[in-house]
Amino acid sequence: MASSIQPSLLNSSLTTMPNYHILKNTHFNIPLKTSKIETKSISSSPLKEICKQGNLKEAFLSLTNYLSHQNVAHLSPDEAFSSVIELCAGKKSTREGKQIHTHVIKSNGHGNSVFLRTKLVFFYGKCGAVVDAKKVFDEMPQRTIFSWNAMLGAYVSNGKPRETLELYQGMRVLGVNVDACTFPCVIKACGLIKDLRLGSEIHGFAVKSGCESNGFVVNALVSMYAKCEDTVGARQLFDRIQEKDDVVLWNSIISAYSASGKPIEAITLFREMEKAGVGMNSYTYVSALQACEEPFRRLGMEIHAAILKSNDHTHLYVANALLVMYTRCGRMKEAAQIFLKMTDKDSITWNSMLSGFVQNGFYNQALQFFHETLVAGQVADQVSLISILGTSGRLKNLLNGMEAHAYAMKNGLDSDIQVANSLIDMYSKCCHVNYMERVFRSMFCRDVVSWTTVIAGYAQSNHHTKALDVFREVQTDGPEDGVNIDAMMIGSVLLACTSLRQLNHVKETHGYILRKGLSDLVLDNTLVDAYGECNNIELAFSMFKLIENKDVVSWTSMISAYVDNGFGDKALSLFRSMIKDGLKPDSVALISLLSATASLSALKKGKEVHGFLIKQGFLLEGSIASSLVDMYARCGTLENSFKVFDIVKEKDTVLWTCMIHACGMHGCGKEAVELFNKMKMENIKPDHITFLALLYACSHSGMIDEGKRYLEIMKDEYKFEPWPEHYACVVDLLGRANRLKEAYQFVKTIVEPGAVVWCALLGACHVHCNKELGEIAAEKLLDSEPENPGNYVLVSNMFAAFKRWDDVELVRERMKEKGLKKTPACSWLEMRGKVHSFMARDKTHPQSDQIYEKLDEVIEVLKKEGGYVAETKYVLHNVDEEEKTKMLYGHSERLAIAYALLESSKGAPIRVNKNLRVCGDCHAFIKLVSEFFDREIIVRDASRFHHFRHGSCSCGDFW
Repeated sequence: MASSIQPSLLNSSLTTMPNYHILKNTHFNIPLKTSKIETKSISSSPLKEICKQGNLKEAFLSLTNYLSHQNVAHLSPDEAFSSVIELCAGKKSTREGKQIHTHVIKSNGHGNSVFLRTKLVFFYGKCGAVVDAKKVFDEMPQRTIFSWNAMLGAYVSNGKPRETLELYQGMRVLGVNVDACTFPCVIKACGLIKDLRLGSEIHGFAVKSGCESNGFVVNALVSMYAKCEDTVGARQLFDRIQEKDDVVLWNSIISAYSASGKPIEAITLFREMEKAGVGMNSYTYVSALQACEEPFRRLGMEIHAAILKSNDHTHLYVANALLVMYTRCGRMKEAAQIFLKMTDKDSITWNSMLSGFVQNGFYNQALQFFHETLVAGQVADQVSLISILGTSGRLKNLLNGMEAHAYAMKNGLDSDIQVANSLIDMYSKCCHVNYMERVFRSMFCRDVVSWTTVIAGYAQSNHHTKALDVFREVQTDGPEDGVNIDAMMIGSVLLACTSLRQLNHVKETHGYILRKGLSDLVLDNTLVDAYGECNNIELAFSMFKLIENKDVVSWTSMISAYVDNGFGDKALSLFRSMIKDGLKPDSVALISLLSATASLSALKKGKEVHGFLIKQGFLLEGSIASSLVDMYARCGTLENSFKVFDIVKEKDTVLWTCMIHACGMHGCGKEAVELFNKMKMENIKPDHITFLALLYACSHSGMIDEGKRYLEIMKDEYKFEPWPEHYACVVDLLGRANRLKEAYQFVKTIVEPGAVVWCALLGACHVHCNKELGEIAAEKLLDSEPENPGNYVLVSNMFAAFKRWDDVELVRERMKEKGLKKTPACSWLEMRGKVHSFMARDKTHPQSDQIYEKLDEVIEVLKKEGGYVAETKYVLHNVDEEEKTKMLYGHSERLAIAYALLESSKGAPIRVNKNLRVCGDCHAFIKLVSEFFDREIIVRDASRFHHFRHGSCSCGDFW
């Protein structure tokens, strides 16, 4: 496998490799004047035979001898010159061919020979000297169809398709009669520029001209349709041919499917070719190998064996195709073996090996291999630089990326647009947006990839406003550069809009998509995500309904939108609809579903999803494992979280963090600390979130010294700069222990405390009735985060606790002015597979009368047997005591517990969830219920889990 390749293997091989220099053609500067040449008899080796043997030096001597004995030769001068010119063309010997050209011009009468000039056009085209070919062509007083075809071939074979088509148009205007050799050139030109319309027109003309059945024309047409991404047209043409005994024809259609990303069709045709008994050549193997990706690796190995038997592996392009096939199949060991056995290598060889490391995730090996190629004397080109820049970006290795940038500048490659785009991407992935912008602004020419990459770079680096600014810029400047905004660019723009939580920006972008006709399934799915992230679930669902051909991503996006906006029950309902529609959910959908069951504490549903994961063969690792740990913890079964955690073999930082946080939620601070210590022993590096979970666990378990110590470890040992949330945990820890002065002194040491810190201090002041510090914290909190309604409620509750009703009213008025609303209290529980929810003093439930009767019965039992008396101090409203008592009796968690007592079997555990913190009176009430009704009651509030058993709570009245 790829992982078995050791750097030492490449080291030892590369250091012993010979230098691979490009072999230069030997130039024979032999004069053609007969007086300066020693002639010898050539009667035994006629000139034509010598040229066929490919001996250029002998051919020149023979030609010189011929010119001295024209009177006895059986060869015309045109034929003699023609034979040597063809030999020079075949060997691409430009210098020698030009000598012949000079002698033709000087020869009497031969300089104007249409036949020889045509041969010269052909020669210059073969040698890549298009300018010279055109000069000879233009100077011809007369031209035959062969002359025109030679010039067409010179253009198209040297990558000048537009000039080919312009010349063809000139032929048609001049009325030149085309032949079967004309069509392959112009058809190939259409394929190169992907002009299907023009290619189809020329196809029609070929039919009218009676050339459609010509093998060369047919092969060119098949190739053209394939290059224009019309494999249907290519296949129809192929199927109409009766006698399919031409290997080139088969090669064209197999290559067409391979190049179009249709490996199954390509391989099927390869098998049909085998059955038809058509002799294969090296080009057949190369075309088939292009289709051999991982599912068809066995066929690739069969072809490899066939190539070894046929001895075609000596061809460089065949060896390159084998190497690429193995890298695509993830078999880097086999690819390395082929690479090391190759005696000749070109840039494709080196770049294929390098990209193979990158594509298979061996980024460090890719970097080492790149450095070794340079040591071996290879010169990096655009392709290798693009690969190494991509590797540096993925590794976030800024130093290597900058080295590659310097190399590109030194060798003049930084001006290449693809290299520049790769530099932008590398710097964005390394989180250096300043360098990214500098490269972008220095580009002389930018394409749509340049703009898209820089917008995505800003969006992914949390420079969302800048991303939108660049998008506005491309709308203004882009058309001048020929840049057409596409769906991929819009996707990056939507990412920025989503991160900003700016609904208006999302709507504007949606409008732009509709106006420009850019809608596709990917963008539609992204819009569902964007509206959901902006907390507009109605627009998200409207967008979802408009999608005609929904895929699994569409459903997952809507499910996630429901989950993120607190509609877990709707997420579960939508999942059921998805299954009915016959779609198989992927891991992302199931992770979202686990989040939905966790938010509802729907343990039964969570177990069903867990079972579904096992049945579908999903591996218990990564995000799935951590989501299961989190789901079981939030459903109140910490023991199941530990079971899942213990099963996972390869535990990453996220999984350890989830398990530590699970312990914290359930007030198991000691277990959380033990997990952290085990994590360190396993050499798993914690991150900011890990320390946040650990401090949270210490806070909810009253572990003051441990909490303070771990904050110092985080800063000193791991060099992490604490977030405001880390400081808030310490403030909360000190506040719960009524060490308010110490907590305040700690807050004053923080450079920018932030709202979360002041919120923690205010909560502690409220619990311990510290008016002075409470007022300071309240003022700071509202200044820090004036748009959060929860902050106003907290301040209002503090004033109410001190019976400062005028101040309470002022705070509520400020909330109204800002259009802010208090989040109403809500409790819910799962019963027989259905989630039942209750608001305070709720009477909407179908069994409302029975619930209140049961609640009255419970209260009577608690009063008589448990001495329960309502603590009206927890009612923060300016009403009389009797009304306060009624308000306490109607709290949502009590209604949920009454319903559970009514409907559940005797002795069964009761699991209730509440979106806000449980008040002190309800906490005392539930403790008594657990004792006198002999029930275990698990309550998850906004703060933590409470496990009530036999009249006591796991929190130790510390929450």
